Amino acid sequence: MLARAPPRPSSGAAGDAVRCRHDDAPSRRPWAVPAGRVRGGQRRAGAVKLVAARTAVVAAAAGERRSAGSEPVAAAPADGAKLANGSAVAGISKLVTSTVGKSTNILWHDCPIGQTERQKLMNQKGCVVWITGLSGSGKSTLACALSRELHSRGHLTYVLDGDNLRHGLNRDLSFKAEDRAENIRRVGEVAKLFADAGLICIASLISPYRSDRSACRNLLPKSSFIEVFLNAPIEVCEARDPKGLYKLARAGKIKGKSPVGFTGIDDPYEPPSDCEIVIQCKIGDCPSPKSMADQVVSYLEANGFLHD
Repeated sequence: MLARAPPRPSSGAAGDAVRCRHDDAPSRRPWAVPAGRVRGGQRRAGAVKLVAARTAVVAAAAGERRSAGSEPVAAAPADGAKLANGSAVAGISKLVTSTVGKSTNILWHDCPIGQTERQKLMNQKGCVVWITGLSGSGKSTLACALSRELHSRGHLTYVLDGDNLRHGLNRDLSFKAEDRAENIRRVGEVAKLFADAGLICIASLISPYRSDRSACRNLLPKSSFIEVFLNAPIEVCEARDPKGLYKLARAGKIKGKSPVGFTGIDDPYEPPSDCEIVIQCKIGDCPSPKSMADQVVSYLEANGFLHD
């Protein structure tokens, strides 16, 4: 048998740890500085210099100079840099935060791709077509006809239908006055996001109160909110009664379940006073869905929302 080679003696003093191959490997943390080898209770001078050098680099990057007993002073921003709470260095300095409603310490983040770029990509201008009117006036019918017509012309749309949204996003809301206001507020915020994405958002809701509709209008540039009033008399809507709600309201069965009555019967509907489009429907003379959609499309074309 071959004789086993004797172990190699350690070159360090007694008590030194045996050096492993990875002892001098740099730390995985980019901001950490290797502590250096310890021999005879002393730290290597090179490690101390490295710590001092890196500290100076970090201080210079932060743009801060400290003097005895003074607060940090922000360095002047580089050309084109924007100050963020007094500092030109992003990620190191303090950021400006806001309080909106019950949300505190929030910050708006901008992205390099914005509405303008998205609109160029889709060859259209984002907007909100807000269809309002009594129950049974034809809002959902118009919304779908308009979406179909725009789709056939190569334009991207999305329909926000009041009843559909109460199946999910707004299913926690009742028909009390405060909940109806919250329902419209949420839809307005979602519609705003769709318009910012460059889509033609078609919102179809009774939205009976002017103040709620005006609040949604104020979320967008004025020209990007297009209010469409389906002006159908209650006699026409009640004759249609697609969901049987007018019959229930006349029998007093809806008001008994809700503190709010039924719009048009025992709860008011406030017609728009300054809407962009009015579609008139008279008894025995109501336009077809295609005709109503064409009226809205003509407005979109005339106002530059549909690019060639």
